[in-house]
Amino acid sequence: MTITDPARLEDLFTRTVDEHPVQFVRPADTDRPTWAAYEGGTYLGTVNAEPDGSRPRWRVQTTHEAHDDLDDAVRALRRPASWPREREQAAHWARRLLADDSLLAVDVETTGLNNAYAVQIAAVDRSGIVVFNEHVRPNAVLEPAAVAVHGITPERVASAATFTELLPRLTDVLHGRTLVSYKADFDRGVFERELARHHGDPAAAGQWLGRVRWEDAMVPEAVWRGLWSVKRGAYRNQPLGGPHDAVADCKLLLAKLEQMAATVPAPRW
Repeated sequence: MTITDPARLEDLFTRTVDEHPVQFVRPADTDRPTWAAYEGGTYLGTVNAEPDGSRPRWRVQTTHEAHDDLDDAVRALRRPASWPREREQAAHWARRLLADDSLLAVDVETTGLNNAYAVQIAAVDRSGIVVFNEHVRPNAVLEPAAVAVHGITPERVASAATFTELLPRLTDVLHGRTLVSYKADFDRGVFERELARHHGDPAAAGQWLGRVRWEDAMVPEAVWRGLWSVKRGAYRNQPLGGPHDAVADCKLLLAKLEQMAATVPAPRW
């Protein structure tokens, strides 16, 4: 349930977040949209609703950060005590990547989610220069649900080059590089599937992939944001939030790395 009008909320209400009930209590000395949050009788912290167009922003009082969703504000309140240290580790990871001269952000748009083939492949270097961007004729069914996400139609790729035709350029661009991707196991899996189809040999695909270094940004970014899911016992993965154009998503990923790398370390007492 999305809360669009906090004024309609009661002074005392319960909301289930990640399958765990959280009680919200408005302090008796105010009529402002402010609630103290309790879980299992333990005080988590206080959240305030602030107007922001048609939907409120939920600000965590102790950290002053704002969230679009009340559930995410609760997840921020649930952070383990180790989060500042883990966030700094994620920031250090991002700094290390951005200091790597061989770094490329890579994104692949595909025919679907399962056993997918590429319809667009892009690679962008750490300065934002596009070093590869091609649509790909997949020679496979392009699922309507995938088209609805990225807008690449069968007609758009009907005359595009195949992966086999693009492979020499991809080899020149990618081999010897560090590749960072958002959910790297998915993008790497697409490459592995394409290479196996091209070579007719999974071992040859593995040899090609062994000449690049893959880094996954999804988990470090989830740690950096610190939205703790008690259901999963882990930080909640977030969508990249891009337009599902391979180049634009690569540039957004690099911007996220810059944001993570710029994190000021927490003071050590």
